[in-house]
Amino acid sequence: MCITNSRHAPLLTPAPARDNDAEADTFVIVDQFEEVFTLCHDAAERARFIDLLLTARRPENRLRVLLAVRGDFYGRCAEHRDLADALRDANLLAGAMSRAELRDAIVKPAAAAGLTVERALTARLVKEVADAPGGLPLLSHALLETWRRRRGKTLTMAGYEAVGCLDGAIAKTAEDVYGRFTEGQATAARRVLLRLVAPGWGSPSLSEAEGEGGVPDTRRPVQRGELPGSGQGDTATVVEALAGARLLTLDGERVEMAHEALITAWPRLRGWIEADRERLRVHRNLTEAAHAWQQLGREKGALSRGSRLAAAREHFGGAPREDLTDVEHAFLDASRDHERKGRRRYRLVLTAVTAALCLALVAAGLAVRQWQRAVTAQHMAQSRQLAAQSGALLDSDPDLAALLAVHAYRTSPTREATAAVYAAAALPLRKRLTGGTRPVDSLALSPDGRTLATHSTDGGTRIWDLPAGRLRHTLSDHDSGGGSQAAVFSRDGGTLAVATSGGSGARVTLWDPASGRKIRSLAVPDGAVRGMAFSPDGRSVAASSPTAVRVWDVATGRTRRGFTDHPDPRSVAFGPDGRTVVAAGADGGLRVWDVTTGRTRISRDSRTEGDEAALGPDGLTYAVVRGDGSAQVRETATGTVRRTIKDVPVGSHGVAFAPDGRTLVVPGPGDTVRLLDTDTDTDTDTDTDTDTDTGAGTARTTVSAGHHGRGVMSVALSADGRTLVTSGNSDPTVRVHHLSADHPRTTLPGRSGTYLTDMQFGPDSRTVTTVRQEPLGRGSVQLWDARTGEAEATPAAPDTDLPLRGRQPSVTDSRPVAVGFSPTGRALAARVINRRVIEIRDASTGSLRRSRDVGAMSTAVFSPDGTRLAVVGEKGAVRIWHLSSGELRTVHTSHGQSVRTVAFTPDGRTLAVVDIEAGGDRITLLDSATGRTQRTIDPGPRSLLTLAVSPDGHTLATASGNSGRVKTWDARTGQLEGAFTVGAQVSSLAFSPDTRTLAAGTVGGVQLWDLATRQSRVTLSSPSSAEVAFSPDGRTLAIGMGGSVGLWNVDLPDPARAVRAICEAVDRALTPAEQGRYPDARSTGTGCQEAAR
Repeated sequence: MCITNSRHAPLLTPAPARDNDAEADTFVIVDQFEEVFTLCHDAAERARFIDLLLTARRPENRLRVLLAVRGDFYGRCAEHRDLADALRDANLLAGAMSRAELRDAIVKPAAAAGLTVERALTARLVKEVADAPGGLPLLSHALLETWRRRRGKTLTMAGYEAVGCLDGAIAKTAEDVYGRFTEGQATAARRVLLRLVAPGWGSPSLSEAEGEGGVPDTRRPVQRGELPGSGQGDTATVVEALAGARLLTLDGERVEMAHEALITAWPRLRGWIEADRERLRVHRNLTEAAHAWQQLGREKGALSRGSRLAAAREHFGGAPREDLTDVEHAFLDASRDHERKGRRRYRLVLTAVTAALCLALVAAGLAVRQWQRAVTAQHMAQSRQLAAQSGALLDSDPDLAALLAVHAYRTSPTREATAAVYAAAALPLRKRLTGGTRPVDSLALSPDGRTLATHSTDGGTRIWDLPAGRLRHTLSDHDSGGGSQAAVFSRDGGTLAVATSGGSGARVTLWDPASGRKIRSLAVPDGAVRGMAFSPDGRSVAASSPTAVRVWDVATGRTRRGFTDHPDPRSVAFGPDGRTVVAAGADGGLRVWDVTTGRTRISRDSRTEGDEAALGPDGLTYAVVRGDGSAQVRETATGTVRRTIKDVPVGSHGVAFAPDGRTLVVPGPGDTVRLLDTDTDTDTDTDTDTDTDTGAGTARTTVSAGHHGRGVMSVALSADGRTLVTSGNSDPTVRVHHLSADHPRTTLPGRSGTYLTDMQFGPDSRTVTTVRQEPLGRGSVQLWDARTGEAEATPAAPDTDLPLRGRQPSVTDSRPVAVGFSPTGRALAARVINRRVIEIRDASTGSLRRSRDVGAMSTAVFSPDGTRLAVVGEKGAVRIWHLSSGELRTVHTSHGQSVRTVAFTPDGRTLAVVDIEAGGDRITLLDSATGRTQRTIDPGPRSLLTLAVSPDGHTLATASGNSGRVKTWDARTGQLEGAFTVGAQVSSLAFSPDTRTLAAGTVGGVQLWDLATRQSRVTLSSPSSAEVAFSPDGRTLAIGMGGSVGLWNVDLPDPARAVRAICEAVDRALTPAEQGRYPDARSTGTGCQEAAR
């Protein structure tokens, strides 16, 4: 019996029973209940059907429901909670039939029909069925087929075996029927039978599926209309034939398999299922979806889409029409058309949205770009404004100038901001030390420059690790409070003396700076200490006070001597041997005492009125600062004025000699400190104590200390002259200034009266070769160690000359003109004799390698690889001498007056020739091998003073006339790239190896320019500069200073590194007051605090 939710709902809800109606109970028997799970795929529909059945549980109902369900589907009944509850107490497990029951099931139906079953057949059937899972359907079909082959009224063993026995009866019947089909009918049979199968998951047989945890294949009843070509042709024939063989059952329009055993017992059908299992699953989904679509009036919302449609199209897109029903075909076509239209609509919408989005993005992009341009322009304007403000404050307030430069660069890295950063980074300030709240009144640097002692007006003495900028010790002494007039280290740095004056009187306190331990305190009874000094051996310390000079024994604290015959002792120093003490007064009055005997050796009163006096560290010289803005440097022994310095600021106090004995440190007006060079090469007069200027000292540099304009209180200069420490009159900050830009790393000495004409670094950057010209047309070549500054040995010429062996009287002029390096790295020197003959010699040994008469000549230049020499003739001819072959080839003849200079490009292929012409110099670029002119460059009407070729050969740099104008040219096109003014006449130019920096030598020093921004990065001070040259590794710059050569360390940071260095040195951000004065610097993220992050 088939019960449906819609047709039989009234049957499942009978009226309540009446008292006199004993026959009112209604029984509903649902066989094959498992088909609720296999054939119904709508979970909601399944639940409603089960709910209808469960109304039988109501007490008032007389409905009785009996469910027959296969054991392998019993577990699925638990999916419905109420059904599980109903089955818990009302279930009967129907197990396998016993042998007696099987015998009765075989014999009794036959007896009721007047038939008999052979005893042997009965026994065999019982045996085979008892051990066969699902054997009852097989038994039913086997008995039917055996009955058809009975003998009389007896079912025989022979008939049973003729039908294929239990396992083969259904298969044999099916094969017999299938074998009678035509080819078309066989195809239709496959389609019909597969339609009647619901494919499971796992193995098709019941036992195998249960063992694997899968769902077995089951039969599936269908309506005739679902069968392809139903009711006509081959399909109708096949259905009738299978039904006639009892393989199918027909119930009106319903068609289904008579036994599920057909699925497992017929190998052919089982093979069809296995071959098309996935296709069958897709087909069942397609059938159900098509049916639902048809039921809903072919509504579009019921069409398949996505992965389901893709699977259906994959399996049935090109299938024959007979595989699907008309409804399924229509459903699949409609789904495909709907999806195609949907994709078309999606593409149209996507295209429209994309176009609109693109237009919106373009509009937004244009708006953002305009906004960015406006913001960029605003930032650039602010950056330039801040850079200009930084430049204006560079001398008066370097700290603020540096901070504004950082803000300018981080607001926008304009050329002006980059130049401001470079200028700020070139300032000497490198560190700020703050350890107290009161101004620092005295400073002392240890001889090695690594330890700094500071004393504040609050009485605190602090010991600093200067390279690290770290406070090492704070020295506390209740007896030595108050201000300090002096502090000094012993020569070995092991003892520190600090002079103080406070409530307990003036005293000198000795400390161990390494441990911070106080050694002892020495009383000074007659007032504040003015000056102090340690003896060279560190065993004695001397201090001057208003009326006396005292000398103590450091070890015992005993007063060794007290000298009182100087009317106004200020500066004090020990003599070189430590046996004498020298004291100088502000007016220049001098006393020299013998410490051992106490005798006065020299007593000299001055006729000069002075404001300040300072003794040199060895006591052999002293300086007197006068009120007219000059200072006299005198010899202690004779009083001779060695030289007079004119540029001493009026009113200078705290004047002192540096440890080198030649530099006078003068605190200037405002925040400046002036370093004056008291040494000179000029011989001095021997007059004593006169105002005659016998020699002029020069101002080495002026440092802006940056103490907010309130003046410098104390200064200290390191022994190497590279570190200057200053303290201010009104702030507690100590500033450490690095003066490396004022000192070469090492100096290659020259001879008096000589001047430098050429210098070259070796390929390894470790060797420097110099050419100097001497009086009477002679010259010399010398090799130097660039690391130590020492002259390298020249066995053949120990006096650094390259002599001509056996020189004849006819030789009237012999001088070196050029140096170069061979391909093996050997230094070569070219010497010209009598302006005609050139000799090529080994610069290390002086040995002759080549010699040739080249005619009248003026100068020569080696090629970069040292294999050729370009020789400039006096009449404007340029010839190339190939040193290996001896060939001499003319490559250029000047059409003007003569040739000024020549230069090879780094690859040696091109030669730049500067011709002197009436309208101005002209540059010609030649092929050095053929002499063919590549291009010409007109640098302007002025005379060309110098020419440099970049290491990559792409850029030329020229300087003309006295204007200090430098131009750069593209050597490949001859076009002008840029120009800048250095502010003084340029005598030499040199590119750095990376071509990013150009060194310009001027009379006042060497300027290093960034070629990308055309901004000066740093200026190296030197009295004069004739030549400049970079080492190949770019770390060293050689500067010719008269006859000597200074080697400078070159460390040019990029702007980002320069910003970090500035922030580390200044170590603060803009104050609110400074931000108020400079509103362009208010932006967050552009200052030093943000840069540090």
